[in-house]
Amino acid sequence: MSLDLPLVFAVLMGASVLLYVVLDGYDLGVGMLMPAADAREQSRMVASIGPFWDANETWLVLGVGILLVAFPLASGVILGALYLPVVGMLIGLMLRGVAFELRMKAQGWHAELWNRGFWFGSTLAAFAQGVMLGGYVTGFAPGFGYGLFACLVGASLCGGYVLLGACWLIHKTDGALQAKALAWARWGLAWVALGIALVSLATPLMSDIVRARWFDFPRTIPLMLLPLATLALGVHLWRTTRRIDAGEPGRDRQPFLLAVGIFSLAFAGLAYSLFPHVVMGSLTIWQAAAHPSALQAVLVGAVIVLPFVAGYSVLSYRVFRGKAQAGLYDE
Repeated sequence: MSLDLPLVFAVLMGASVLLYVVLDGYDLGVGMLMPAADAREQSRMVASIGPFWDANETWLVLGVGILLVAFPLASGVILGALYLPVVGMLIGLMLRGVAFELRMKAQGWHAELWNRGFWFGSTLAAFAQGVMLGGYVTGFAPGFGYGLFACLVGASLCGGYVLLGACWLIHKTDGALQAKALAWARWGLAWVALGIALVSLATPLMSDIVRARWFDFPRTIPLMLLPLATLALGVHLWRTTRRIDAGEPGRDRQPFLLAVGIFSLAFAGLAYSLFPHVVMGSLTIWQAAAHPSALQAVLVGAVIVLPFVAGYSVLSYRVFRGKAQAGLYDE
C-alpha cells in the first residue's frame, strides 16, 4: 500500500508549525513581558529562554522548507501574498536576536535600549505571524474588512504568546517573579479567551469555506467538542494558577502544559477548517504537491534529519531543566 505523500508532508508541515508556535511562542511571550519586570527580573527572564530560543526557531525553518520543497505551487502564492508580514516577522526576529546578544554587553541606558528592542522585536514578530494567519484563512482576499480581521488575529496571537510566556516563567522561576508570572498568566488567559471568541465569530463571515465546514450539520457535531475542551482547559489553568498562588507545591509545570493544550486544540480546529486546502479556495495539497519522485527523495531526507532536530531539542530541555538563575546572560 503506497503512502499518500502529499498528506504525509502536510502532516509534517503542520506538526512543524505547531511545534514552532508552542516553543518559539513562549520565548516571544517572555520577550513581550519584559517591560513589566525590573532589571534583575528581566535578567532571569532572559536566562529562562536563553538555552532554547535558537533551537526553537529551527521548527519554523523546517515548516517553511517543507512548504517550499513539497508544495512549490503553493509556496509562490503564499509567500508572494504575505510578503509584507513575512518581512515584518523577519525584521522582528532579527531585531530580537541582535538585542539578545547586545544587551549582555551594554551598560547604563544602552542596556535598557536593547531590552526594549528585545520587547519590540518579539511583539513585531508575534503580531506579523498572526496577520499572516489571518490573511491565509481568508485566502488573501483584499479589502479593509479582511485587513481588520488579519489584525484581530495578530492581536489575538500576541495574547496567546503572552500566555505561553507567562506559563513558562511559572515553570522556570520562583519567588516574586513567579508571583508576577501567575498574574500575567491570568491576564493572558483573559486576553486569549476574548481573542478566541472574537476570531471565532468573525472567521465564518470572512471565509465561505470555513463557514461551510463549521455549519455542515450533523458532520460538525464532533467539532463542538473542541471549544468545550478548550474551555475546560482554560478553567483548569485559571484554577491552577490560584492554587500555586496559595502555595500548593508540585504544580509549577501544569500551567504551561495546559496552555500548550489550548494551543493544540485551537490548531486542531484550524486544521479541520482548512483541510485539504493549502491555499484557501485555490489549491489543495494534492494540486500543489511536487512530483511523487521528488517527494520520495525529500521524504528520505526528512526521515534522516527529523530525529536529529527532535533529539537535539529534547536533549537541550533535559540538560537545562530546573529553575533559571539571574545573570547567566549578562556577562
